[in-house]
Amino acid sequence: MNTNKLTKIDFNMKLITSFLIMIFCLIFLSQNMMAITAEEIINKRDENEYIESARIEAKMIITNSGREMTKEMVSISKGEDAFVEFTNSRDRGTKYLKKGDNLWMFFPDAEDVVKISGHMMNQGMMGSDFSYQDIMESTKMTELYNFELIGEGEYNNRTCYILEATAVEGKEVSYYRRKIWIDKERFIALKEELYAQSGRLLKVSEVKEVDEFEGRYYPVISIMENKLRENTSTEFIVEKIEFNPEIDESIFTLENLQ
Repeated sequence: MNTNKLTKIDFNMKLITSFLIMIFCLIFLSQNMMAITAEEIINKRDENEYIESARIEAKMIITNSGREMTKEMVSISKGEDAFVEFTNSRDRGTKYLKKGDNLWMFFPDAEDVVKISGHMMNQGMMGSDFSYQDIMESTKMTELYNFELIGEGEYNNRTCYILEATAVEGKEVSYYRRKIWIDKERFIALKEELYAQSGRLLKVSEVKEVDEFEGRYYPVISIMENKLRENTSTEFIVEKIEFNPEIDESIFTLENLQ
């Protein structure tokens, strides 16, 4: 093989190598430009699910060893304050008031107000699988947890980001660790596994139906299972929701509770 031919082959090899390096760099840059961080994912989730203020009509269907109980309620919330009144015949007049970190309950039969605090906040609300904290928690997730994107997967035929959340040191939370499946398209948490600091699985929450309200997605049917109890689950159904309504501040007072 003559010298000119070898030089030409060498030139072509260098050209092909340069071309492949350029393609690799473009792919690498493209993937990194498109990558989304755990913080961006959870912020998008908060944009959908975090409520500044709202009025919600909802019901809980509590299933315990095959028996069902239905509890209906009206919930009004603004910032860290919330007021819940049960409206089904058996529990009519039972009310809850949350002011910041304090929670009170009014029993109409006893005409008495009871303050709920400490470990009682983690007990099931009205015998359901949702704790008082689950129902009335109003703090953004980003203020309570550190998040890590640990992978991608599917839940109910929806492609999801999978995040792991660990409680921020010094923050009081109901669950030390959470594993969350967040819909990649709608940025809704479709499934959550909730763990104690010991690593024990406490509860599993799954969203069964999502609706779109004025450009934001919100779960309207979800189910909670308390893994510390046997054969129980609670379905939470949002029947009507109004975001950012006008709310009279007198609703969030002890006088209104009685």
